Amino acid sequence: MALDYREAAQEILDAIGGPDNVVSAAHCATRLRLVLADDSKVDQARVDNAPGAKGNFKASGQLQVIYGTGTVNKVYDEFIDLGHITAATKAEVKEAAAQQQTNPFMRAIKVLGDVFVPIIPAIVASGLLLGIMSALSFMDTNGFISLNTDNAWYQILNLVSNTAFTFLQILIGFSAAKAFGANPFLGAVIGMILINPALQNANTVATEGVQQTYWVIPGLYSIEWTGYQGHVIPIVVACWILAFFEKRLHKVVPEAFDLFVTPLVSVAVTAYITMLAIGPIFVWAENAILGAIQWLITLPAGIGSLIMGALYAPTVVTGIHQMYTTIDLGQIAQYGVTYWLPLASAANIGQAGAALAVAFKTKSVKTRSLALPSSLSAFMGITEPAIFGVNLRFFKPFVCGCIGGGVGAMFASIVGLAASGTGVTGIFGLLLCLNQPVQYVIMFLIAGGLGFGLTYVVFRDPEDAPAAQAAPVVQASVSAPAADVADAAALSAAAADAAVAAVSAGVQHERSAETLASPLAGEAIAMADVPDPVFASEAMGPGAAVRPSEGKLYAPAAGTVTVLAETGHALGMTTDAGAEVLMHIGIDTVNLNGAPFTPHVAVGDHVDAGQLLMDVDLEQIRAAGLDPVTPVIVTNADAYAQVTPHVGATVTPGQPLVELS
Repeated sequence: MALDYREAAQEILDAIGGPDNVVSAAHCATRLRLVLADDSKVDQARVDNAPGAKGNFKASGQLQVIYGTGTVNKVYDEFIDLGHITAATKAEVKEAAAQQQTNPFMRAIKVLGDVFVPIIPAIVASGLLLGIMSALSFMDTNGFISLNTDNAWYQILNLVSNTAFTFLQILIGFSAAKAFGANPFLGAVIGMILINPALQNANTVATEGVQQTYWVIPGLYSIEWTGYQGHVIPIVVACWILAFFEKRLHKVVPEAFDLFVTPLVSVAVTAYITMLAIGPIFVWAENAILGAIQWLITLPAGIGSLIMGALYAPTVVTGIHQMYTTIDLGQIAQYGVTYWLPLASAANIGQAGAALAVAFKTKSVKTRSLALPSSLSAFMGITEPAIFGVNLRFFKPFVCGCIGGGVGAMFASIVGLAASGTGVTGIFGLLLCLNQPVQYVIMFLIAGGLGFGLTYVVFRDPEDAPAAQAAPVVQASVSAPAADVADAAALSAAAADAAVAAVSAGVQHERSAETLASPLAGEAIAMADVPDPVFASEAMGPGAAVRPSEGKLYAPAAGTVTVLAETGHALGMTTDAGAEVLMHIGIDTVNLNGAPFTPHVAVGDHVDAGQLLMDVDLEQIRAAGLDPVTPVIVTNADAYAQVTPHVGATVTPGQPLVELS
């Protein structure tokens, strides 16, 4: 039966507490995005069962309800009409959500994520190379190999391996200033000040002592003339101060003088405040926190590590894990290695083992197709698809994964397992622990094996829906405050299986078999690898994704354009053979307000296979810190017996990407 859009809008409006509880409302290509005044007024059960909704989740202060392309805009129109609500842009909703996020702790966690996530690739690269260099040195020292270090090849590799950590404060300064809305180049200058060679290198203080102090208030207060190598909190706080002064100076300094007065005053004032007060205070606080963590994870018999390993995955759900890079970097600076990363790795491997057990145990093709790639991703250190798409959804696997992670972390603590860098866990985490490879492998087997074994024992498929009935839509709701925490899975495995059963029982809605070509040049990847849980969990439907190397979007088949987002970031079409296809160009690119997208078609146009649909400025997307990966989603997948993606290789437009049969 066709969805009554007005009824659907009225139901969701009533479920969230009525129009008076709506601060702002907008929609993107697939989701209704709402900022609410009081979350306690939401009837979550009614939201979960809202007509036409395929799922909902809370992220970044927004309640997002998934309706899908072609439906969400109609529900939205009825929603704002019924509630007499003023339509808002996505940017306005995002701003309203930021203002609604009143929890200072969660705001701080989000800030740490905004600062450190962009620089993780640089840290990973240096960390992996440091691990390799450490392993080579270990093998040379112990006579396993004979290593000649007196050559350009070795020295260049050594130079590359430590550069990111040597100048880490500059990277953090740039990223933090950008996160706080200051000029990122001025943030980099603040980072340079804190590690200026005129200051004694902080790494030499332990062996040489403090060589110079200066009086601030004679006889009362002096500061040590040392750098801030290895300290990450002072530069973050300094960049907040920089942003505070820079924004206000831009408002009061005449435009003719703004170019040189604002940077000069902002940097100078920030430097004085940081060197005289903020730096010393936060170095003390940072050392105290690191000492407390080190005390906890070195408790006898690994008890502290057991607790931290078990609680790590729940902190991913809440978003607190964004701060852990700070702990890793602080430990590396203070101890030369990090004892925290092996704990995180054990926790991730525990969740990977649990998801793998679900893949082996389930009788549902839908669940297996999600659980298997999600577990492989988690074994590589990316756990969100496994946690949100599989383990939390069935809960028992999540608990079993936590137990496996805790026991694995306890073993890591007992044997003193440490990593030479940060940024990568799972299988590749071994490269950071090459001085203790056997201990790492044993930890891996304990965490993954226990997570797998316990889950395999306790996991049971949910009861199947009656095959004689049409498959109901089942919603999944995940509530999480952090921006990167999204919907676990919008459709239950039982519903998916029942849909297949209904088809085989005689419901005639199959479409002709066809093959969708890749609309872009680039690397074809599985949906589970898309860095957005809504797409990764296939809440909108199965398919494949492309990491584009060229900014031209072509038609994957002949058909009619049915959806073209106002902001250009999403385009949908119905092929002549009946497939409904959504192409979503990039993650969160809706916030770019159409700038990178130049469409060459309009809704209602009939296009040929391979016809150019849109030009996309990939560099503009990347410059905004966003990922241009493009999911190609079959939104009417229940009309087919099988949807087979062709991934894991480089593709060009026109090559097969998704096979429908």
